[in-house]
Amino acid sequence: MTTDDALAQEQEVARRRTFAIVSHPDAGKTTLTEKLLFFGGAIQTAGAVRARRASRHAVSDWMKMEQERGISVTTSVMTFHYPIPGAPKDAPPAEVNLLDTPGHADFGEDTYRVLTAVDAALMVIDGAKGVESRTEKLIEICRLRDTPVVTFVNKLDRECMEPLEVLDDVESKLGIACVPMTWPIGMGKGFRGVYDLAHRRLFLFKDMSGAKDERMPAEGIPVDGLDDPRVDELLGDRADELREQIELLEGAAPAYDHELFLAGKQSPLLFGSAMNNFGVRELLEAFIRLAPPPQARAAITGDAALNPPAPGEPVPTRDVDAGEPDFSGFVFKIQA
Repeated sequence: MTTDDALAQEQEVARRRTFAIVSHPDAGKTTLTEKLLFFGGAIQTAGAVRARRASRHAVSDWMKMEQERGISVTTSVMTFHYPIPGAPKDAPPAEVNLLDTPGHADFGEDTYRVLTAVDAALMVIDGAKGVESRTEKLIEICRLRDTPVVTFVNKLDRECMEPLEVLDDVESKLGIACVPMTWPIGMGKGFRGVYDLAHRRLFLFKDMSGAKDERMPAEGIPVDGLDDPRVDELLGDRADELREQIELLEGAAPAYDHELFLAGKQSPLLFGSAMNNFGVRELLEAFIRLAPPPQARAAITGDAALNPPAPGEPVPTRDVDAGEPDFSGFVFKIQA
């Protein structure tokens, strides 16, 4: 392999993101999957998953059983391209491989295999219910492999737990420190939007569920910190509430540490409403920016896979790097 070929391969590896979406049933995982595909340009119309009896069904639910029952029972793998945030305009886009996994425990074996193949996970939490049992089980598997996890708290347009309660719930049940990237302004009928902590932007919520162009996301409004008079103009009586919450948050939440994230010890957390497309684009861009490309994996060498050593004897392995010239892959599913 020439130097140019090696560089080209390295660049190809660097732009890839492969992740699974995991959650408890009905947290909004399949809806979020379709909205990510929608913003990624992979589909033109998101399925009416909010109406299980509707004639349309989720694009990731391709089996007849899934379409009839309105749930995912097998893993779907979908690919789309999206510009890498901050990259030059002429740079090649990220190639995103999204795996929609079954949420129901009856079909969990499929999910367990998938979680050994991905480079990161996106955890979806119902804001009204917090971390539920199925999510605990799946994240436990992620922790065994130190898989990086990004968290999306969904359904903020409904009555939800207090945001700080959600953080405590994730940290106490899953043992992962949360680092909010956005922070909600109200909830339910009083949901006004989110504040982008890193970039000091306000995203104001609009109900997009019946909009003709659902792909139009909320645009961030730059503000000069929370003392900017525009915050009061835009949020009214919610402005002081937001300031108080952010002040509490700054004393409670850790600073983002990329190495801790890659080690599965810290989880960037964002809030939104997948049904209304709110926060989906910001989630997608944060994920592409933070999630790792394919990493080196340990592989059994020689014929040890076909002829395993006797019990107690070491199994010969080596790390296979994604940039090696010879083809390598991890087979996690065969679909007849």
